[in-house]
Amino acid sequence: MSSVNVGLIGFGTIGSGVAKILIEDADLIENKLGRPINLKKIADLDIETPRPVQLPPGLLTREVKDVLGDPDIGIVIELVGGYEPARTFVLEALAAGKHVVTANKALLARHGREIFEAAAANHVDVLYEAAVAGAIPIIRGLKEGLTANRIDYLFGILNGTSNYILTKMTREGVEFAQALAEAQERGYAEADPTFDVEGVDTAHKLAILIGLAYGLQVDLDDIHVEGISGLDPIDIRFAEEFGYVIKLLAISSQDGGRIEARVHPTMLPADHLLSDVNGVFNAIHVHGHAAGDLLFYGRGAGRMPTAGAVVADVIELARAIRTGAAGRVPPMSWASTRGADLKPRPMSEVETTYYFRFSALDKPGVLSRISGVLGEHRISISAVIQKGREQAGAVPIVMLTHEARESDVRRALDELDRLDVVRGRTVVIRVEDRLR
Repeated sequence: MSSVNVGLIGFGTIGSGVAKILIEDADLIENKLGRPINLKKIADLDIETPRPVQLPPGLLTREVKDVLGDPDIGIVIELVGGYEPARTFVLEALAAGKHVVTANKALLARHGREIFEAAAANHVDVLYEAAVAGAIPIIRGLKEGLTANRIDYLFGILNGTSNYILTKMTREGVEFAQALAEAQERGYAEADPTFDVEGVDTAHKLAILIGLAYGLQVDLDDIHVEGISGLDPIDIRFAEEFGYVIKLLAISSQDGGRIEARVHPTMLPADHLLSDVNGVFNAIHVHGHAAGDLLFYGRGAGRMPTAGAVVADVIELARAIRTGAAGRVPPMSWASTRGADLKPRPMSEVETTYYFRFSALDKPGVLSRISGVLGEHRISISAVIQKGREQAGAVPIVMLTHEARESDVRRALDELDRLDVVRGRTVVIRVEDRLR
């Protein structure tokens, strides 16, 4: 029985997990596949640092050409990360007629169109389950399990670092900086956490999900992105008083010919399942017109959860090689992209409900002045909390609105922040009431 030969580029945290599964669980994989998978070569610049897996001799190389140039290797796993040289490696593998498995969400979000076109031209596949939400099978779920559904909307907690930080801030009332420091101490956050806490990593993953859900390869610049670094524990407490929990949420929905694509801190109803997704866990809520509501939940990162998703893609490709079924499912599920009839909705046109926190002078008439400006911009108030003054100076006035348009909100706040009774910039958090 002939084996399927695999080459691995990148032997870091995830790469070592992939090697561990392919070597230590070889019997399990062979029993499921019906033939062995042979990890033939691993390329990495660092082949000296010990990894948590015992490798057969001769497996490691510093030369990527030993993987890309080997005609016996049919599947290449790219785990380098980033844009380059990962893009070059992937394109070279595809040009050589090799199937590719990657966990590189940034690469696919930025260069997915080019990569998928190259795969089609060379009659090979690119699989990427581990690129979004680690062990959670959301890619396969959207590509195949929900292919009969029109996806009305999806909401995702897609970054474990940010979710861990928000969980700490919510449960313990600590400031962002303290929660981030603990996340770094525990290894949940990088030394430079910018991509995680400012929503960039989540935006990369959302771009991939939008392609799968709607057949639109959205430009990253069309995704509105805000992070959590500016959140204050006081807003988390006020959210609780209104019956909400704050999460960094990826949001997309389809309305006619427009797709919403945004990432930002969001107030969710406290009784919704997403509000109970804590720590480093991820979850995606999907609503299909036929299936209704579904929740995908699990570990969104980590060596072994992510490595397991990578190996699952390898097994799927090995099955396709055995049966001659490569290209059975298009990379983004859709036979053709829908750029002509579907466009991202500008953030200025988004309509949702809002939370405002004003820092205002404690004097008669202030609330009516604020309400008046909001009314002039077609923003109506649904609830107000006004705390009494504990010491001299400004006090918080907190409001929830009915549904309003983003452009109207921005014009109103520009005017309100210039009032002589308002101190500092108004805090704005969007509220997601579709999850009620």
